[in-house]
Amino acid sequence: MNEVKKTENVSIYPLGESAIVMEFGTQIDSETSGLISAICRFLDEYSFEGFVEYVPAYTTVTLFYDIMVSDFQTTRSLLMEMLDEISDPDLEEEIDQVVEIPVLYGGETGRDLPFVAQYNGLTEEKVVSLHASGTYLVHMIGFAPGFPYLGGMDERIAVPRKDSPRALVTAGSVGIAGKQTGIYPIDSPGGWQIIGQTPLNLFDLEREHPALLKAGCKVRFVAIDVLEFDQLKGGSDGN
Repeated sequence: MNEVKKTENVSIYPLGESAIVMEFGTQIDSETSGLISAICRFLDEYSFEGFVEYVPAYTTVTLFYDIMVSDFQTTRSLLMEMLDEISDPDLEEEIDQVVEIPVLYGGETGRDLPFVAQYNGLTEEKVVSLHASGTYLVHMIGFAPGFPYLGGMDERIAVPRKDSPRALVTAGSVGIAGKQTGIYPIDSPGGWQIIGQTPLNLFDLEREHPALLKAGCKVRFVAIDVLEFDQLKGGSDGN
């Protein structure tokens, strides 16, 4: 990661009266994700007067601040100083822990698995094998509280969204849309192709950190059977 990437290519602009956006181009890649993760780690440790919260996305970090304490120009200056403080070791740091997500693939919990297989000219077993063989990166959390957008999926199982979204997708459902995969943390409408379900609770307000995953986390899916699903579902608190 070079200095040009960190400072000269960043666009910083206001979002309303109480938010500011740092945008690092339009390319979704591991380099940009690493930079955004480094910024989030920095903000977790160091804040500034008037800071309220931050929201990371694919190529941006949006910060909200108290307009009674700070303003756009002051916040912008602080953010530029922060970018200069982030060193190469900060950028190279990775989250070593890989979160394993057990998934019951197919059947009632994965109603679109046959379609994904047929669309790509594969067997259902091959789709499951490819989906569970990689290590994924959480690029961002969005759409619903705790919903992880995961990069790194094998393109051989890519598939379009549904033409008509379902009115209800069950919490824990694992889906594919385009070249991405994700997990629905709560019951909600959705148009992703559902291939399975995890018994883990991805979002729980009773936890200190409600979302199980955050941007920068690494994820690996593990195929389980119905018995394992029921056992984990009965005793899972998402930890």
